[in-house]
Amino acid sequence: MPFLTRRNLLKASAVAGAYGVGMGIAGKFGPAAAAPEPQLLTAVKTEAMLTEKGPTRDVMSWGHDGMPPVLRMTKGQPYAARLNNQLDEPTTIHWHGLRIDNRMDGVPFVTQPYIYTGDSFDYAFTPPDAGTFWYHPHCNTLTQMGHGMTGMLVVEDPADPDFDAEVLLNLRDWRLGGDGQFIAPFRPRDAAKSGTYGTVRTANWHQEPQYDAPAGGLVRLRIAITDVTRIFSLTMGGADATVIAIDGNPVPKRFPLDLLQLGPGQRLDLAVRMPDGEGAVATLEDIRGTTPKTIASLRAVGPSLKRNIGDLGPLAENPVPKADLSAAEQIPLVLSATAENAAVESICGTLGYSFWAINKVPWPGDTPNPTAPLAELKLGKSYVFNLENTTPHAHPIHLHGMSFTVISSSTREVMPLISDTYLVQPDEKVQLALVADNPGDWVLHCHIIEHQKTGMTSYVRVS
Repeated sequence: MPFLTRRNLLKASAVAGAYGVGMGIAGKFGPAAAAPEPQLLTAVKTEAMLTEKGPTRDVMSWGHDGMPPVLRMTKGQPYAARLNNQLDEPTTIHWHGLRIDNRMDGVPFVTQPYIYTGDSFDYAFTPPDAGTFWYHPHCNTLTQMGHGMTGMLVVEDPADPDFDAEVLLNLRDWRLGGDGQFIAPFRPRDAAKSGTYGTVRTANWHQEPQYDAPAGGLVRLRIAITDVTRIFSLTMGGADATVIAIDGNPVPKRFPLDLLQLGPGQRLDLAVRMPDGEGAVATLEDIRGTTPKTIASLRAVGPSLKRNIGDLGPLAENPVPKADLSAAEQIPLVLSATAENAAVESICGTLGYSFWAINKVPWPGDTPNPTAPLAELKLGKSYVFNLENTTPHAHPIHLHGMSFTVISSSTREVMPLISDTYLVQPDEKVQLALVADNPGDWVLHCHIIEHQKTGMTSYVRVS
């Protein structure tokens, strides 16, 4: 695995544009032309009104205006961002779900150096896929994400069908005490189980927000689960909601939202047909656990548009290559607990424990002596990941840089969904097929961040 440090980057600075905006990144996953003027994202500490107790201090975001901005890009068009780090610790940006050049993936010690306090880093890439995605740090993740650094990202396709409105929901918890200030981000006994839940639940940094939408109209509801722990079981009352995309990709066949379980890192696109009556409310709920929880609601306003959800045109498929199952190589991946020693100290933080492993090897943290890759994949070849969860807890497993197709499960019928994050249930065995079409070292990890930081992380190498 590449060992990248600030010193190495300075040595490489003579190679102008190695990571820079404006040079263009050659290859399938880079921009074909010079990138545009970069969008400035300044990592800062700030305050936010998250509860009625007054401003919460030590919130982290990109800018002082509260919730991270929604980033909008266009499929097939170059994009650039300049991350300016004003935090008192290193940070990076990972573009969750985007199949882009490995050098832009934002993982310290794997794809780029840390971005230290006062430094900046230029990201430049061309998103090949349209859909709903998100972005977050990949350094000191439990603290930085837990304190607010999770933002939504939309890659638009001009050919998408017309909706009457669009609403985005960034779903996340906060670990706050009774005074509205941050408390310890995790408990070891919970990290060794399903994870430590937040105490305040929000959508777009508000508790149970309500948004207006045209009565009788079609609303594109884009949902990103950016929480560090919580798994959602989503349902909607008061309106017809149809699932049109999961994890940035159109579903093979649309279906009504009855009850859908999604884990941290996953995204959901719904077409909501608003009720006809002025003031009628459609409510999105999470019914996982003992008490249903209202997440957000939509209120019908104005005269009915009398739209028909059946008239909604299709979303274009993303250009994800299809695996040749007849020639695919099988890769075993076993998720398990571990009794290994604690992770090593690192500049990007450790929780001080090692509870989890992939293929019996717990991730040691960002270190100059990392583990070997789980597998070395040949560029352009087809593979099937045989993923087995031997634990009594669910794990949303996320693969960087590539997308897979779900082909089978030992516990349920599955759609052939194209995705980058799969919620593996306890004792489930699942097959995920992919083409190794993007060269580089690509991280594979559980997106319950306590699990990621206590061992359930590794990577595959494509060359």
